[in-house]
Amino acid sequence: MLSDPIAALATPPGRSALAVVRVSGAGAFEVAAAVIEGFRAAPPRVAALATFRLADGEPIDRGLYTVFPAPHSYTGEDLVELSCHGGLFAPARLLAALHAAGARPAARGEFTRRAVLNGKLDLVQAEAVGDLIDAVAPAQARAALYQLEGGLSRRLAELRDSLIDAQALLSYEIDFPDEDDGPVPPERIALTIAGVRERIARLVATAPSAERLREGALLVLAGRPNAGKSSLFNALLGADRALVTEVPGTTRDAIEAHTDFLGWPVRLADTAGLWDSPDRIERLGIEVSQRYLSAADLVLLCVEAGRELGPDETAIVAEGPALVVRTKADLATPAGEGLGVSVVTGEGLGELRGAAAARVFADRMSLGDLEPALTRERHRTALLGAQSALAESLSHLGPDGDPILTAHHLHQATAALDEMLGAVDVEEVLDRVFAGFCVGK
Repeated sequence: MLSDPIAALATPPGRSALAVVRVSGAGAFEVAAAVIEGFRAAPPRVAALATFRLADGEPIDRGLYTVFPAPHSYTGEDLVELSCHGGLFAPARLLAALHAAGARPAARGEFTRRAVLNGKLDLVQAEAVGDLIDAVAPAQARAALYQLEGGLSRRLAELRDSLIDAQALLSYEIDFPDEDDGPVPPERIALTIAGVRERIARLVATAPSAERLREGALLVLAGRPNAGKSSLFNALLGADRALVTEVPGTTRDAIEAHTDFLGWPVRLADTAGLWDSPDRIERLGIEVSQRYLSAADLVLLCVEAGRELGPDETAIVAEGPALVVRTKADLATPAGEGLGVSVVTGEGLGELRGAAAARVFADRMSLGDLEPALTRERHRTALLGAQSALAESLSHLGPDGDPILTAHHLHQATAALDEMLGAVDVEEVLDRVFAGFCVGK
């Protein structure tokens, strides 16, 4: 049953000061009352101290509980949050008691799924909940919070309203073609459709940079063996993740790690040195490096300070996008073309972070990360579908056109927006969105 009571841990399992357990659904208060001594549903949204007990009366823990009556809760249902001591034992016993009292274990993302189905969030906002949880950099968190607060949803609602207005005009034309007011001028409808198409195009244009912001830009450290790539990788991370030796070819496989450059999320990859190695295993590592180069949002080409770029390195810069990084800048003056850095003195590391972030997030920096943007492929696919339907609708306007076909394609475009927002029954889409959530969310 969609509204049956569910329970799950809302905080990460393991040793901690506190753990929070959620119960939601029809009958949530009855389930909670079976576990919470002296349970009261009023006053709402006020924490109360109580003892939590098993069915036989044995105490589990003493903690706080807060009641959220429907519809004024996260899920839109009756909901109770119980706070107990952290660790593994007390939360597990509390959950077991709630399950024994009639609540079933929640599925992944089921609390947020119910929030969508009960109209507390739309699907775009629900995705933003997951993005906010997964954020590892300030820019990601700001963008996710803006989307959670309805920034993109409001823009989509405006587009939808414009399409509904156009459909209303067409309905008048179809149902009352011989009214004294005369036919609705096709130019009026075409102008509305063209305006929506233009606004959709602007949103679609945000997709590459916004998806990069959500996932983290891939920055690949590349160069010849012993060019200082692994040392720079460790310095940029602030931790020793890659093995560093004086032996060329030490790195034989790619190592990837998440970090942020001045608040912007990056996936930093250290790769095997690029050269014609006779070693079969090392050649396999070089093949991996080449794949990373092809996928990179920016290649940080590491070249020792004071050395001229070779033909292979010049080719990487020409194929781009690439930034020449002059490693070991403390050992040679001048460093040469590119940005000089030294992991020994720290010279240039801040400048490198800033320059790299500016290259890969230039669009987001110019637009501002608090502008509506398409952060997922699902968004882009839906809006491209709407664009296609709108183009078809325009082709049927005019004296020789068919207003019924125009209305049909406008309806298709509106349906694409509704699917993006989760305003229609799209179980498969919901399953995909919430598959990555934790059970307590």
